[in-house]
Amino acid sequence: MEPMRLFDRWRRRAAPLLTVTADAGSGRVIVLLHGIASSSVTFDNLVPLLTDNNRVISLDLIGFGQTPAPADARFTIEEHVDSLARTLDSLELRQPFVLVGHSMGSLIATRYAATNSRRLEKLVLVSPPVYVTPSAVGDPTDRATLGLYLRVYEFLRGNKSFTMAAAAGLARLAPIRGVLDVSENNWGAFVLSLENLIESQTTISDLAAVTVPIDVVYGTLDPFIAPAGLRIVEQLRGVTMHKVDAADHLVRPRLARAVAAAIG
Repeated sequence: MEPMRLFDRWRRRAAPLLTVTADAGSGRVIVLLHGIASSSVTFDNLVPLLTDNNRVISLDLIGFGQTPAPADARFTIEEHVDSLARTLDSLELRQPFVLVGHSMGSLIATRYAATNSRRLEKLVLVSPPVYVTPSAVGDPTDRATLGLYLRVYEFLRGNKSFTMAAAAGLARLAPIRGVLDVSENNWGAFVLSLENLIESQTTISDLAAVTVPIDVVYGTLDPFIAPAGLRIVEQLRGVTMHKVDAADHLVRPRLARAVAAAIG
């Protein structure tokens, strides 16, 4: 075996296991990955639509929800994927499964799918924040929009008190309890995942390497969606887009129904 592959296997074995917060139903397996500053409660409106005919497994990513943050974690996509891979291996899933990722979880799911397509039946991305380098975009409006996202994220990372207060205010208004959490408990995971995963992503090239069907579900009112990124995604092989009118970033009932339909 090549030295790099040996190293990858060793690194995966050393990765922390993710907390399985729910494992309900029977039949085809569906695995759910939440986004940044959240937990598996993200899918509270989706799970009841799936469990009648499927086995639905919800996970908390490292540093979020019930999964603790490793002391030395940098929260790169490789670290997130290694923990996901080790956890899925531990579950001993026998048949190809559907992998569903929301927001940051969609980026992690895509990287996993790019290197483990043989294990999947389908990849479903919900509200994916697909960003590309602004300088690589020709349209001035799209270029400015992408640059704005990156500046906002840099501001949030550098202003802890503001970010926590703003998140707490939004959390009080959120329709799903606990769906947004930026606190002392997960600040390191939030900041480093934002910087080392979302802001420095390789999602387009990862998607190009996926060999199973890909469904992308997003709302027309989602403030985190970059149109330039989605236009590139929809041109890739095997991708089906599902635009949901009047839906935002959260998996509210309207978006949940569209995701369930995309899962099939």
